[in-house]
Amino acid sequence: MKRLKSILGTYPSISTKGQLDMEINQIQFDSRAVEHGDMFVAVVGVTVDGHRFIDQAIASGAKVIVCEVLPEVVSDEITYLIVDNSAEALGVYANNFFDEPSKKLKLVGITGTNGKTTTATILHELFQHLGYQVGLLSTIENKINHKILDTKFTTPDALTINRLLDEMVEEGCDFCFMEVSSHAIEQGRVSGLHFEGAVFSNITHDHLDYHKTFDNYIRAKKKLFDNLPKTSFALTNKDDKRGMVMLQNCLANKNTYALNTMADFRARLVDNSFEGLLLEIDNKEVWFRLTGAFNAYNLLAIYATSVLLGENEEEVLKYLSMIQPAKGRFEQIVSKDNIRAIVDYAHTPDALKNVLETIREIRVPGENIITLVGCGGDRDAEKRPKMAAIAAKLSDKVVLTSDNPRSEDPEKIIEDMKKGIDISNARKCLSITDRREAIRTACMLAGPGDIVLVAGKGHEDYQEIKGVRHPFDDKKILEEILIGA
Repeated sequence: MKRLKSILGTYPSISTKGQLDMEINQIQFDSRAVEHGDMFVAVVGVTVDGHRFIDQAIASGAKVIVCEVLPEVVSDEITYLIVDNSAEALGVYANNFFDEPSKKLKLVGITGTNGKTTTATILHELFQHLGYQVGLLSTIENKINHKILDTKFTTPDALTINRLLDEMVEEGCDFCFMEVSSHAIEQGRVSGLHFEGAVFSNITHDHLDYHKTFDNYIRAKKKLFDNLPKTSFALTNKDDKRGMVMLQNCLANKNTYALNTMADFRARLVDNSFEGLLLEIDNKEVWFRLTGAFNAYNLLAIYATSVLLGENEEEVLKYLSMIQPAKGRFEQIVSKDNIRAIVDYAHTPDALKNVLETIREIRVPGENIITLVGCGGDRDAEKRPKMAAIAAKLSDKVVLTSDNPRSEDPEKIIEDMKKGIDISNARKCLSITDRREAIRTACMLAGPGDIVLVAGKGHEDYQEIKGVRHPFDDKKILEEILIGA
């Protein structure tokens, strides 16, 4: 139970109707979860408008309704709060309901198109090695140290985020590292949270089905930095041509990292192989178990974040050199006859390009690259031909297949991808809709020493078809095919 006035805090309402001196049992935005004495927040979602369910929430016992538009028929027994943005209000109210848990630990948000999961996951593991109790909120899983937290969704809503942060505080966490997607920012899921720091990795064309324009996508990322207080830090990738945009009008302590330009934190890539990276950071050469220039940026961001949080540079580098890649990020399987398979979450044009360029750079002459790639349904269709074009240009053979088709026809998605393949590359490309059969075919096309890249799903252990999630794990299937596991 919580006093309504303490939940509302200083967040402005356009108007109120009814009494404010009462206790609230829980905050809900799903009318099906409402119980007696709850507050119901009518959120305008992407596909569903919560205003349609106000009557249902009241019938289930809601005492307070938060909405952007007052219903035509109102009840004298109900308190109504009219706000500009109910999604944002939900974030602020959730933060207040749980007594501002983000202020009771050091919360660091990582945003960008690529690298968020790797950066957040390794920071979580690193700070455990450094002796702290640490929370993680990521697209793979939510954790306190090694304990996986119970949640239905990998990208939690504002209520769940604050509940999980509250649980972390109760467990004595010192830090929490959180992936912050552009969707989370736009949908108010991080509204009201206090960030000790924010990290920007990079930005490339993605999620334009949601944001509509690239400028909107950039602005969504920038909001995280715009809302930082003076006491926090902002860290951006200076090599990304839009990295410095994140620091414009930002009140926080501004910091940069880079491989190719002068920055506050710099690294030099000395060596890159399938076994790992040799980087020079702060005049120290350190070997890491991650592969690729894109991971050099991730590692540098992790190092810089740790230093900005007050950690010892040498201790950070020592433990960072021991850490393995995040699940589904350049994970490797090598068969007895030396076929190397790589599972990677690369599901954007830039991420796929980064992985393939890394493989091309470190392969031995004569080793072929066989790339298997698909694109998700009900998502940004503009990237489909781009993904296929990149795969065809940078690979010796390509297998186009299903990813998560969702409600779309997978063959239609593949046809969209084919539009990006130049005539000169068409002969090295084939299409197999069934992803398991496609993986098997890609492995059959490979000879000793060749490299099979299975891109797009990474850590996911399901395939979503017509609204149903079927068990499907790229890595397990590759292990069955290549080593009989």
